[in-house]
Amino acid sequence: MKKKILIVYTGGTIGMTRSENGYVPQLDSFIEQLHTIHELKDEKMPKWDFYAMDPLLDSSNISVDEWNKIGEIVAKHYANYDGFVILHGTDTMAYTASALSFMLENLNKPVVFTGSQIPLCEIRNDARDNLITALMIASNSHLHEVCLYFGGKLLRGNRSIKFSANDLIAFMSPNYPTLADVGIDINYHTAAFMQPSKEPFTFQRLKRIPIGVLKIFPGIQFDLFKSLLSQPLKGIVIETFGAGNIPQDGKELLPMIQRAFEQGTIVTVTSQCVHGTVSLGTYEASSGLKQAGAVSGYDITTEACVAKLYYLFSKGYDSNKIKELMETDLRGECTL
Repeated sequence: MKKKILIVYTGGTIGMTRSENGYVPQLDSFIEQLHTIHELKDEKMPKWDFYAMDPLLDSSNISVDEWNKIGEIVAKHYANYDGFVILHGTDTMAYTASALSFMLENLNKPVVFTGSQIPLCEIRNDARDNLITALMIASNSHLHEVCLYFGGKLLRGNRSIKFSANDLIAFMSPNYPTLADVGIDINYHTAAFMQPSKEPFTFQRLKRIPIGVLKIFPGIQFDLFKSLLSQPLKGIVIETFGAGNIPQDGKELLPMIQRAFEQGTIVTVTSQCVHGTVSLGTYEASSGLKQAGAVSGYDITTEACVAKLYYLFSKGYDSNKIKELMETDLRGECTL
């Protein structure tokens, strides 16, 4: 029996057309182009339905509200489809994929994000192959997680980052192996797959939680960020050097972190290095962060860290529970 997939179009380059002001999403034109792809009607392809969000958005305009809308669409139609393909702009695709990996609790079906660097309307494009392959992947009953397919690579959604604005291979998963490599065949690496859940599927909406991201750089004057850290932020992500290091004159930062934590703010340390992990206390330059109450994000991406903070605060946990869970692998987002 053929699998049935729901394609959810959110906007993004894949369905855009040219205008006087550059590329813009254009629904009628995109639907017309889809029906010219004869491979989508091939016997080897799953059945599929199409759902367009309103309004269609460039992914730079997608935020928590849109994450909730996308998640609600999947949750509403969860029982009626074998898998889902989310067409999304590339700029924030890794953020949305990370968010849905937490929001879709006990997921036992594939949810595959894809898009393109060149619109389907152009003669030479990467949209056609990404869409066809994503549909085939979404019909794989052994996948039970949110994934991202792009340029021949299937990645865990909350492990992915966009690393190129120009290349057709635009995403990478620096700290976790690919779930599949696509060439002549689709070669799945099943040992890297998430295990199916025995609990029933549920959906968790996200609340608009105040979260900040602070990137450490040479010569940073921490006193200039005092106002940021004294704001009623629920979560702060600090992108540090290497394994979690900050400059020696960063001692000004530590009392701010301690006060923030005492006020219920969760301060999570990530690394600016795309590959590797945070290890607080390995170097003297990072030990103060741990003593001040910061938690280690290990090898989590900033995208997944932000999404995880939104999710845990939306669950209504207290700060001690959130601190504990930020250092716990919930959806394969980090290596402990």
